[in-house]
Amino acid sequence: MRTQETTGKTLSVKLDNAMRDRIKNLADIQQRTTHWVMRQAITQYVEREEKREAFRQATLAAWQEYQETGLHVTGDEADNWLAELGEGQDVAPPQWHR
Repeated sequence: MRTQETTGKTLSVKLDNAMRDRIKNLADIQQRTTHWVMRQAITQYVEREEKREAFRQATLAAWQEYQETGLHVTGDEADNWLAELGEGQDVAPPQWHR
């Protein structure tokens, strides 16, 4: 039985000749097919953008929470905590305050 990964639908993308040549050159150098190079590029792009969007959403949620509660840590408090972690100390994060 085939998996969805190997039985996906075909999707067309129009590329100019210069980009097609770059992809072909890269595929040749890596001893891969142009199809493989394009799938890798799309996969990496989508994964990166999904992570970026998740980070953006978390940032917006944190900002909303700050606006509602006023709870925060200062930059110096965060820096000191990170420095202690960097020195190998197992320390709790600073407490939020108003």
